[in-house]
Formats: sequence, structure tokens, C-alpha cells
Amino acid sequence: MIKKIYKILMIALFLGGLSCESIVDDLNTDPNNPTNASTSLMLTGVQLANITIHEGHTARMAGMWSGYFTGIARQYPDFYNYNVNGATFDQIWQNIYTGVFKNGYVLIEKAEEVDNNLLIAIVKITQAHALQTATSCWGDVPYSQVSDIDAFPNPTFDPQVEVYESIQALLDEAIGLLDTGLGSVTPAVADVHFSGDASKWKQVAYTLKARAFHETRNYEAAYEAALKGVSEPGNSLMAPHGTVLGGNQNLMFSFLAGGRAGDMSSKGAYITTLLTAEHANNRGNDKTDETARLNYYFLNTDDPENITPNTSSASGAMGIFADASPFPLITYEENQLILAEAGLRVNGFETGLEHLNAYRSYLNNGGYIHSSYQSFPYKYEAYVADDFENGGMVADAALTASDALLKEILTERYITFFGQKLTFSDLRRTRHDAVKVSIAPNIGNELPERFIYSQSEVNSNSNAPNPVPGIFERTPINSL
Repeated sequence: MIKKIYKILMIALFLGGLSCESIVDDLNTDPNNPTNASTSLMLTGVQLANITIHEGHTARMAGMWSGYFTGIARQYPDFYNYNVNGATFDQIWQNIYTGVFKNGYVLIEKAEEVDNNLLIAIVKITQAHALQTATSCWGDVPYSQVSDIDAFPNPTFDPQVEVYESIQALLDEAIGLLDTGLGSVTPAVADVHFSGDASKWKQVAYTLKARAFHETRNYEAAYEAALKGVSEPGNSLMAPHGTVLGGNQNLMFSFLAGGRAGDMSSKGAYITTLLTAEHANNRGNDKTDETARLNYYFLNTDDPENITPNTSSASGAMGIFADASPFPLITYEENQLILAEAGLRVNGFETGLEHLNAYRSYLNNGGYIHSSYQSFPYKYEAYVADDFENGGMVADAALTASDALLKEILTERYITFFGQKLTFSDLRRTRHDAVKVSIAPNIGNELPERFIYSQSEVNSNSNAPNPVPGIFERTPINSL
């Protein structure tokens, strides 16, 4: 029965993915009474709503503003050139506050009645994940009052710094619940990510803690959390996908290869210049060959005017956005690169280099590149300290060895996180630092600093910010 329910939900959700990822408000037969739904159905619904927050429309938006994608047709040239308004973000805002929070609170209440700590913990981690992307992208957002909308019909927008503190508290609560060993997910398949595996959820919680600390520049705490984070690729939180047309396909695939084919490409995207051997920006060297990753990421790699994200779904050529390709949410790759950057910033050059080389060793064995693209050349040999000194292969005459290593780590993060909103956060976090990944504005001389608040929220919530901050206004944590 749960497989049938899951299929129905996936089809409903991902059909919505073709139209801004809309989902039904309460994921049950009575949209005004979510308490009628089973906990298994509600858990699946909360998780699928969360997937749309990270993989859908806003990932494309952030990608166009981060040098990954280019707007080509219909409204996408406007989005690419920063011409957006609150309505652009209405649906994802709804998915956060209805799909994940409102329905999640109902699910927690049900689980508390039977002391199902595992189920409560999974929901809390999922809510922390949604809240993290919300505050990262919008700044101040509602949280402290959203659990009781009857008492607080116009929830206040909590200061961004406090929201990040709430994320840490929420994750600590979840970890404590997981440590009790109480509860289960029945049937296990209702948890679309880990089938109720508490140990994997605990690692994901620590990596999400590390991410939140990292975004607020608390690098020491980020490093300590990442040491307990996702320890192997198989423990990564991924959005599962399949081959059902208009059903459970990868959302990037559905957009790029489906009804919106031609709206967005990667023509002129900064990331393509880093991976293309013939380009002056190419990061390849005697120890690094990016040919396989370039071809895994893109189609038409020999035609810069027509280069597009790789949606190839043939068994012998499964691109990064193939129909059945899982989408990364909280991963081993992210955890390793937090260890590298935070380790460098906190403990110095040797620690940063050690973690970067551990990640390069993973890449040198194929890493996350699909096996069907590992026939292309790739190489990620270990660096040594001399490589970052003056005259070294990754040295920069204007930078110290430590800063040259930092730039290499930041560049690796930029390339690894292709298609994810993590890079939008990274670029804003480091934009005013001496060492950073530098991208040029798509138009004008400013780069976006935030999303615009949902117009529906602004219209209905008397506590919404007034005036509404524009996209070029920094969020509080990036104004410190």
C-alpha cells in the first residue's frame, strides 16, 4: 500500500515540479484536516515537500545568479538579469511553511502520542533543513511563532542570527531523540531517504549543523560538527528519482528536457570556463584533469554557444541531471569540503591540505561522477605544500600559501556544488573577503544578496518587513 501512496505522492509532487513545484497543502484527502492522514503518508509528504525547496525553482534561480546557468527563453532572461518579484517565490515559501512546517508539526504531535522519537527526530531534521535554506536565502524569516498559527496568525520574522541559533537547537533536539533509540518508521519505505536508519540521520544532522555554523562563519564549531557528519557517500541525504515521465523524475531534468526545454542553458556560465581545458580560466594542472567532470556536467562541451546542463539519461551516459539521477541535499562531499575549509581557517595549512587531499583521493577514484562518464580522463592527485608556494602549480603570486590553498578549496566547493543553492550561500559569505570565487554580474554592477519575500506572505502577514528588502540588500549575517 505504501508503495502505491508513495507513487501517487511522487507523481502529484513532480507534476507540480513542472509548474513551480506546487503541492497540495496538506497531503491527504481532506486538505482542511491533515490529522486524518497516516503518519507514514505524512512523513513521505513532508520529505517530498522539502525536496522541492532545495531542488526546484529556487535552485535554478540561485544557479543563474551563481555562474551555473543562463536564462535563454520566456521569463528566464528576466530571472537571469535579476528581474524578479515576490510572486516569483510564492510557491517555495508555501512549501516551506505548509508542506514542511505545518504538516510537520501535525506529524510530530501524532508521533509524540506514541513516543516515536525516531519519527520526531526525522521531522525536526527536515524542518531544520528547510529553515536553513529559508534564512540563508531570505534573511529574517518566521520561525518562533509558526508552530501555533492560531495564536499567532501573523508570525513575526525572527532576526537571522536568532534563526541560525534555532536551527542549532532544533538539530540538537533531534540528535538527542535519536540517541534514545526509541521509535521506528513503519513501513520503512515511508522514509524516502534512509528507510528509518537512525545512524544515517544522525550523521546528516551533524553535517547540517556544520553547514549552519559555516554559513555564520563559526568555523571552529563547523569543523567540530563535521567531524561527526556524513562519513561516507552512502550516508548522504539524496532526493530519490526515477524514470516515470511527469512523475518521479529529477526536477532539473523535468525542466531542462521537458516542457521548458530551451529556457535555460549554461552558455557563458563561469563554471564552464573553469572546467574547459582550452579556456584561460581552466583550473587543470599536472595533478588535475577535469575532462570527465566537464562531460558529466554538460552536453555540447565543444560548442560554447550551445553548452547545456547534462540531462542525458541513456544507460551508457547518465548525466548529472539524468531523469533518475538523485539530487544532493546534505552530502559526504559537502562534509569533506567543510572539513577542508574550516580546518584550514581554524587549525592551519596542514589540516586544510590533509582534508583537501582526502577529498581529491575520493575524486581520483571516481567520486560522485557517474560510472558511465568515468571513461573520460580524470585526475586528482594529492597536492604538497610546495604546490602552493611561489612558483607552485596552484600558487598565486599575490597570495600566501595558506590563501592559495583557501582559494583552491573554495573553487572546489564551487565546482562540486553545481546546481545546488550552497554556492549562492558561499559566494555571499566570501564576497567581501580577499580570497573568494569571483563571478561577474549578469547585468549591471551588483550581484544578488537575497531572494525577495513571497508576495503572498507580504500581503497576508502584517508583521512582514516593510519596506521589503530588494535583492541587492545584504542579509544580516553577510552584513557583519
